[in-house]
Amino acid sequence: MATRELRIPYPEELPEAMDQTPDEFEREMRFLVAAKLYELGRITSGRAADVAGMQRVGFLNELGAHRISVWNYDADELEQEIEAAQDRARSRSLWSSVIPARF
Repeated sequence: MATRELRIPYPEELPEAMDQTPDEFEREMRFLVAAKLYELGRITSGRAADVAGMQRVGFLNELGAHRISVWNYDADELEQEIEAAQDRARSRSLWSSVIPARF
């Protein structure tokens, strides 16, 4: 995949003000841009991980550390997921009454 580079000017003293090295600051900015695009549903978690320069699992873990939801559902999708989970729970409950538990 061909890539391009985005250059964002920032005040030289900003990383130090944030108690970071310039490399740490730039790495965090790269992650935050990718995380926001993912949060907005503009790109997948895999693509966001690529933008952030990370492995997908590491990216998803880092989302949690920044209190960004890994689950990217709109209200309708979330309602469908809840209903499906409730259906699965009811189904399991039915089976547990039919099939005795082993001790």
